[in-house]
Amino acid sequence: MKMVNKYSLRCMVFILMCSMIFPKVASGITLKQEEDLSREFMKLIKAHYEIIKDPAIVNYVNKVGQRLVATLPPQPFTYHFYVIKDDVYNAFATPAGHIFIYSGLMEALDSEEELACILAHEISHVMCRHISQKIERAKKVNIATLAGVVAGVLLGTGGATAAANALTIGSVAAGQSLTLAYDREDERQADQIGLSILRKAGYNGIGLVTSLKKMRSKQWFGSNQIPTYLTTHPGSEERMGYIDTWLEKHKKPIIPRDSYPFERANTRLVALYGDEAIAQQKFQSEVKKHPDNPLGHYGYALVLEREGDREDAVEQLKVALAKKGFDPYMLKDIGRLYFMEGNYQQAFSILDGASNIISNDPEALYYLGRTQVELGHLTDAVSTFEQLIDNQPDYTQAYYALGETYYKLRKTGLSHYYLGIYYKDKSDFKSAVFHLQKALETMSDTDKKADIEKLLKQIRKNRETITEKDKTQQNWNMNFEDLRQHLSK
Repeated sequence: MKMVNKYSLRCMVFILMCSMIFPKVASGITLKQEEDLSREFMKLIKAHYEIIKDPAIVNYVNKVGQRLVATLPPQPFTYHFYVIKDDVYNAFATPAGHIFIYSGLMEALDSEEELACILAHEISHVMCRHISQKIERAKKVNIATLAGVVAGVLLGTGGATAAANALTIGSVAAGQSLTLAYDREDERQADQIGLSILRKAGYNGIGLVTSLKKMRSKQWFGSNQIPTYLTTHPGSEERMGYIDTWLEKHKKPIIPRDSYPFERANTRLVALYGDEAIAQQKFQSEVKKHPDNPLGHYGYALVLEREGDREDAVEQLKVALAKKGFDPYMLKDIGRLYFMEGNYQQAFSILDGASNIISNDPEALYYLGRTQVELGHLTDAVSTFEQLIDNQPDYTQAYYALGETYYKLRKTGLSHYYLGIYYKDKSDFKSAVFHLQKALETMSDTDKKADIEKLLKQIRKNRETITEKDKTQQNWNMNFEDLRQHLSK
């Protein structure tokens, strides 16, 4: 009762509605346990998978996800949305609101409607706490071990990637085996609540059927090609049937929606993170068939740059910009290419404009700052890098660039300070300590000195625990490597 009292009456009514649709026997682990489990899970994901950080893609997916979340009553978790670079048809939600979609699945989608439907379904799994309910009886299991088992289940152990299998094997090898997979009841509940979320957010819901049909069609290519999503989210035939019936009973006209943001994110995903040969063929064909489509030229430009052909990439970007002149991501990319080619004045005028439009894009600010350095505008560059760090404190390169810029301004204390932070973030503790101690010796700023002492204390603490962490990581890596070798035979 104490936990329920934390929520508003509206939230309690919504949760009661969820439980009435399909009553659950288990009450689930506590919210704190769920958050602890989620943190361990995230460590495993970051250790074994590449999470795409491209702002044009990630910001767009988060915008769609947060539009859905905005329809919900107050939630105990903050929802986050990620794209994993992996050519697999899968999506999943961890306990405590971390939602992932694979680049392979997102590439296969044709509209924002389909993307929203996938995300709404995963949001519903989080809201109903399907995973936490299933591990109620496993409270005594080591949280890190349990996170590995959950990861293996959500990532899919049948026909999935080696990393997913390694996570599961590493956990089961530790002596734990739990039945945590979603069942058909979970899927029906997530679909029903997901459809409600979609309608409130202005989507039709038809994308839930069309996206499932896309994944089901892959089954015809053989058992090894069965999308992971269908193994972790069972009952696709049954689901499509009752979703079709629901949509027929609750007919709603499709609201016209600007397709360009989805198409741009999808273009970048295919061009920069998909198979290079396939991407080149796709955009070469698109440019020939639809020469007036700016995104065809944009995608082709990104592929050409990926191949090292910057000159032709610039020409394709010029064509794209002639048709879509104020797209800030196209502007950023041509400005970045001008910087790489040494055309600093051109780069500056373009990047300055682009960074004002997309101030949350770290790459735009990073290359603007570097361009200012090359033009000798060192004080302006400092302001740009500091703005970037304020907006995106995890953008590690900015600390190095700022440290270099302060060195050129002969402010050695600040130079050592930011270089120390850079090396700390890179886990090069020896270099970090060297620069931070130098900064401590030469700086007079009391606030900065206090921050340096705190950073040095953190480094000492990291060094004390690094051996134990290394041993744990080595065990995971051994399991992962053994499995990779086994699967490659």
